[in-house]
Amino acid sequence: MKKKLLYSGLLAFALVGFSACDSFLDENPKDQMPEEEAYKSPELIYLNTVANLYTLIGASDGSNGLGGTDRGLYDIQTFTADEAILPVRGGDWEDGGLWKRLYQHKWDKSEGPFKGTWDYLYRVVGLANQSLDKLNSLIEADPENVYLPVYKAEVQAVRAMYYYYLLDCFGRVPIVEKSDVQISDVKQAERKDVFDFVRKELQEAAPLLSTSNSSKEGEYYGRMTRPVAYFLLTKLALNAQVYSDNDWTDNNGTPNGSTDFEMNGQNVLCWDAAIAYADSITAFGYKLAPAFTANFSVGNETSPETIFTIPMDPVKYSAQFYYIIRSVHYAHGKAYSIDGWNGASATKDLLSAFRKSKNDPRLELSFYTGKVEGPDGQPIMDGDNELEYKPDAISVDVSGAAEEKTAGARWKKYAIDPSGQQAGKLQSVDYVLFRYADVLLMKAEAKLRKGMSGDDEINEVRGRVGADVFSNASLNDLLDERARELSWEAVRRQDLIRFGKYTTIVTTDGRASAPFRNVFPIPHDVVLLNKNLTQNKGYE
Repeated sequence: MKKKLLYSGLLAFALVGFSACDSFLDENPKDQMPEEEAYKSPELIYLNTVANLYTLIGASDGSNGLGGTDRGLYDIQTFTADEAILPVRGGDWEDGGLWKRLYQHKWDKSEGPFKGTWDYLYRVVGLANQSLDKLNSLIEADPENVYLPVYKAEVQAVRAMYYYYLLDCFGRVPIVEKSDVQISDVKQAERKDVFDFVRKELQEAAPLLSTSNSSKEGEYYGRMTRPVAYFLLTKLALNAQVYSDNDWTDNNGTPNGSTDFEMNGQNVLCWDAAIAYADSITAFGYKLAPAFTANFSVGNETSPETIFTIPMDPVKYSAQFYYIIRSVHYAHGKAYSIDGWNGASATKDLLSAFRKSKNDPRLELSFYTGKVEGPDGQPIMDGDNELEYKPDAISVDVSGAAEEKTAGARWKKYAIDPSGQQAGKLQSVDYVLFRYADVLLMKAEAKLRKGMSGDDEINEVRGRVGADVFSNASLNDLLDERARELSWEAVRRQDLIRFGKYTTIVTTDGRASAPFRNVFPIPHDVVLLNKNLTQNKGYE
């Protein structure tokens, strides 16, 4: 038997965790029933070609899932930016220097989180290809069937989302569209070709997708819908100059002008495309939640702002959420009956962005600073002393400092669910991947890059929290606003790259960086296995 493409090199396809509708848990997946039984009805076809993909968007272990867990996609997007740091605290968080290397841009091609992210993203691509191959065969056998093309569009858009993340993180990646591709036939595509592929796939699929809000409980809860596809297309248009640059090492990817973006069969300016897609999302009825905290509270599926989430419930689903646990002090976690790993903290650079903004409560809404109270309203004790976080004492290594265990502001954005299980990892607060505030700020940026004013959209976001309004906001104002509104939501790395600051920005802890780090290395083991692949420039 010829060797088939194993997407990470030695990776077997598997289903891990469940994160979408509870009906997905009520059926047996196709690997537990005969092939002829798995596709006998529309419900079984959907279950075994579409629903099985949603089980992988959330995860219960590291390096998997689009968010919620560690050492994977979220971590490489977040801890390589200037907003979050996992400092060495004596014997804690040294981890062979991993987190320090990520923050200081000194990573190499063998880092575990890069390999874990690559494996995860391509595992889902591989499953999507299996589903598409099966759906295509079913359509060929029953060309008059009306629901099969809809299922196909949904899978096509999910696969495009995963290629979007591969494009963003690794740049030059193989485009594999069938499940029976031989490893000898796998070719590495240039970044612009991957960008064009993702755009085309989303645009083709979108008209067949439901216009429902997938963050609301019901038939489309946690699923790919047209607003989700349009959100991804807005991101693609906003980052078009970066993604269409096949040599991102020469000019740092800074968008100095505009570029064409194919839309409705015509080439338009990428900024115009971003504005148009953002307006389309608005037309679906999304709006800012009255309260910033409503997006991250127990029951946040009622927020009018959330566009795409990982559904979470401590009883129904196994998708987990680590980020509060990983951040808060041991005593803090214990007071709330959750784990406390005493790690991730806001950087001084993020604190500075918050402090620039007048009458803005988002620092205190997003992070624990100073003394903290337990659920009973009483001070949390750290031994004989009241626990007090010291935000400005943070650095890449606080070992031996008086504030070794308390340095850094800790994540507060998401509510701690009192009904959570597994020491807080299982919760009833859905994990938000995409939300409407980002849409408004993307539209504002596109307008600013066209020489227009973005004040209306920026001030709509700022007005929600009562912050002072901006007049004639600049692109730098916009970048700071994105840091405040979207802190720790895994968008900062992409933002800094688009603004030409990811590898040039001077952080409080210094950084040894270069433009080639605008993408991550192709995992070394993958390059060794497949001789058709070449390493990204700078990582050879």
